[in-house]
Amino acid sequence: MDILLIIGIILLVLWLLGLFALPALGGLIYIALVIAVILIIIWLLRRVFRLF
Repeated sequence: MDILLIIGIILLVLWLLGLFALPALGGLIYIALVIAVILIIIWLLRRVFRLF
């Protein structure tokens, strides 16, 4: 596994935990989601299309 995928998965899990456990954090939870999605997209681009 690539480090970007691992970080992306960790951020997704933290986002899910924060969404249900700490709904008062609001914006910080969605920042983690956006970063996780960006990292996973970069990982996919590197794997599938051999970019970067």
